[in-house]
Amino acid sequence: MSLQNQLPPGEFLHEAKTRQVVDVRSGKEYAQGHIPGAINLPLFNDTEREILGKAYAHSGRDAAIIRGLELVGHKLPDFVKQARQAGNGGDLLLHCWRGGMRSEAMAWLFNFSGIRVSVLEGGYKAYRRYIREELSKGPPVFILAGMAGSGKTMILNKMAAMGVQVINLEKLAHHKGSAFGALGQDSQPTNEQFENDLASQWMALNPLEPAWIEDESPNIGKVVIPEPFFKKMSDATVVYLDVPFETRVGRLMREYCGFDKKQLEELIARISRRMGGDHAGHAINALEMDDLHQAVTDVLAYYDKTYRHSFEQKKQQTIRVVKINNEEEIQSVPDLLRTIR
Repeated sequence: MSLQNQLPPGEFLHEAKTRQVVDVRSGKEYAQGHIPGAINLPLFNDTEREILGKAYAHSGRDAAIIRGLELVGHKLPDFVKQARQAGNGGDLLLHCWRGGMRSEAMAWLFNFSGIRVSVLEGGYKAYRRYIREELSKGPPVFILAGMAGSGKTMILNKMAAMGVQVINLEKLAHHKGSAFGALGQDSQPTNEQFENDLASQWMALNPLEPAWIEDESPNIGKVVIPEPFFKKMSDATVVYLDVPFETRVGRLMREYCGFDKKQLEELIARISRRMGGDHAGHAINALEMDDLHQAVTDVLAYYDKTYRHSFEQKKQQTIRVVKINNEEEIQSVPDLLRTIR
């Protein structure tokens, strides 16, 4: 059976703005990565999918189809009930991995039951290829750079509240980028889901207006920024915030003062080899003495050195420097930056 009403990825995602997406892959596949907003209604669960794979390998396609019908037959009424509920009566978008048998089977069932269905042409695999291409396009980019404690995230959040286009990579990654980046964050998404979530936000932007992104290394915790997107960041104009050391120490003290002291000590110990044993030991000792100022000073000196080295790689980019003298001036930066074109 060949499916009718198939939509290529671009049209499918456009329709997804107003129609519910149903992912009929297994729960394990869905957890690895899915289209943002999609619900999971697996034709076969993980165990059943493994059973069918063995049946196909040992006995061939026809035997696997019969075994599949045996596994799924009793579930058909529930599929229809759940689909009607998800589609508010009967209008769904549907996909599997490659737009093959699972999509065909579920689309036939739903259409037979009076539910209007459009299927993603080429399945989730085609969607993944499409979003990777889209991540290399989009609006012009400005990178907000500056050493740790410069207030970059706060500034971008304020700009977003003003209506400026902002992509918050650290929010998408559930990580702030440094050895301390997981503190207070939810578990990180899979790398695949991070890319999907990023693409969803990126493709929703106005391509004629600039987008602001915080300066990041290719890795944010365990996730990796997609190469096409990182290339776009690497070619963008950089706005560097030049903030005094002591002002940054004060900001970081406020940011980390609420975390458990032992947890902070453990994180410093993890970077002790890179930081230098004596410097790390001095920072840990300061924490034990409840001297957060000294501990932050020691750790920040290490991160400043690291950041200077990475920032050297941006010599080929256009760099604009914004000189900031104190905390009060940091608060006024969003008004300044939103006028930059």
